[in-house]
Amino acid sequence: MPITLRPAQDGDVETILELVNQYAAENLMLPRTEASVRASLADWLVAAENGAVIGCGSLVPLTETLVEIRSLAIAQGQQGKGVGGQIVLTLVEMARQRGYPQVCALTLRENFFTRLGFELVDRWSISPKVWQACIYCPKFHRCDEVAVLMNLAPQPATAEQEAQKPPARNSLLRYGEWRPLLLAYQRKPNRED
Repeated sequence: MPITLRPAQDGDVETILELVNQYAAENLMLPRTEASVRASLADWLVAAENGAVIGCGSLVPLTETLVEIRSLAIAQGQQGKGVGGQIVLTLVEMARQRGYPQVCALTLRENFFTRLGFELVDRWSISPKVWQACIYCPKFHRCDEVAVLMNLAPQPATAEQEAQKPPARNSLLRYGEWRPLLLAYQRKPNRED
């Protein structure tokens, strides 16, 4: 049976807590409480197979322009099936629909996120995250996570990017019109004339 993604429901809270807190016990993510999950249930997404929840993740608004993917957890034995990627890309689409121009995450698995289109960024560049949640983390002074970011809104090209663009094609003269000019230019003048 295929894996389905859906918004989390009240009946999913216990399974979400089991998934997330299992990884938290291994020091791979931060623990979540029942109260915090219930308070943000509309921001959670779950993956289910045969009716059983096998993965979860959530969106956490940090500012009006930045949202974080948080608590991405896949059940033991279910990794490697693409469930995590499906959850992340669906959360990215949720962020886009909600009008956020940027999505970030802090992760120990940067390659997972870069394969999905995120870019590595300096952790301090997402400072709203750092000041909202990270300062309370027991790993704050020895954090081993990296920050990744995806821009959802088109970004204006930098001067360097503009300089690297190939020159625009001049469409005023077609090949048949400029070819004789090129031949005349290339002809070497006869110095004895």
